[in-house]
Amino acid sequence: MDIRTYRATTMQEALSQVRRDLGEQAVILHTRELTGNRLLRWIPGIKQVEVTASVEVNVPSRLPAPMQEAISQETSNGQGLGCDSPFSSSSGDNPASPGELSQQLSELQSLVETLCQRSRTPSGNEIPEQLFQLFADLIESDFEETLARELVEWVRTEASGEVLNDPDQVKEVLAGLLEEEIQIGGPIRGTSGKCHTVALVGPTGVGKTTTIAKLAAQFRLREQLRVGLITVDTYRIAAVEQLRTYADIIDLPMKVVATPREMREAVQSFSHLDLVLMDTAGRSPRDEVKIQELKVFLSEADVDEVLLVLSGVASAGSLQRTAERFGSVGTDGLIVTKLDEATGLGNLFPLVRQSRLPLRYVTTGQRVPDDIETGNARRLSRLMLGMEHASFG
Repeated sequence: MDIRTYRATTMQEALSQVRRDLGEQAVILHTRELTGNRLLRWIPGIKQVEVTASVEVNVPSRLPAPMQEAISQETSNGQGLGCDSPFSSSSGDNPASPGELSQQLSELQSLVETLCQRSRTPSGNEIPEQLFQLFADLIESDFEETLARELVEWVRTEASGEVLNDPDQVKEVLAGLLEEEIQIGGPIRGTSGKCHTVALVGPTGVGKTTTIAKLAAQFRLREQLRVGLITVDTYRIAAVEQLRTYADIIDLPMKVVATPREMREAVQSFSHLDLVLMDTAGRSPRDEVKIQELKVFLSEADVDEVLLVLSGVASAGSLQRTAERFGSVGTDGLIVTKLDEATGLGNLFPLVRQSRLPLRYVTTGQRVPDDIETGNARRLSRLMLGMEHASFG
């Protein structure tokens, strides 16, 4: 009987080892966090998880009576385990006697029953057997382990017994629960005859300039609004030229500003337009001076909305910290980019759950004016669970 134990620093790494060695048919017999290692206890942030798995153990059967009778019959006939078995006699030339085989089988059965009993009676960090596949899927979807356990427990308390035995229904239940936690703000509301100013802010490299181009093209070409562009991103010449190229293609007026006074004058010169979209320079959330500088520019522009742009490939912790730091400039909504580049989107749930910023848009590729969608709670919840996928151009 091939029962293997794997250890790793995260549950996701351990499950990857199981799948690599035993394949997709592997059965998880037991999981636990290791706390007994004296060295690990004294290293902050370091821990280990242990996963016991096999491809030969039928855990759900819990060794029913017919199987036990079959084992007894094989033992009485002197069959079932030959000299090649790891439980056979230590001598390769002399097969084990029926009595020895019976004892070895009894020990093996006791081991399996012990592992099964642990799975039957979860305590502390144990996952209910029928929900372990959901837990594994959440880890694969980039949900942090602690959050994955919380969501599994949430489903267990909300779903009925019959639903818990159907993996597809279990995910539908969880998708509905996640959907209730996602706040949606709707698209930008440009109105003909009334100037509306929207600024996009966020760290460097999240796709603000491309997102501005997508929004500008949609409002100009599809909604026939008069749109103007302002960029404050004078730190990156390439970004200015990129936006200028889009402005020329769509035939939009554009101004580049470097001081708060120039910002005020640019906004005043565009007051006859329906919508003004403002591209700002990327700011490190740790650079308080630059954050305050951005705040001054936005104040001079007297913007109507400030939308925070974040990348879907960033870690959950980074997303939350960035949202918190940019909150000081008065962010009103959220745009999440690069969903098509993320291997999992569970990292977004803590952001939308705790920041309470309404989701306005998501982007799913580089194509302009395509690959941008208005925020939708059902869509995002299913994307996070891997039930749907972002487009790939």
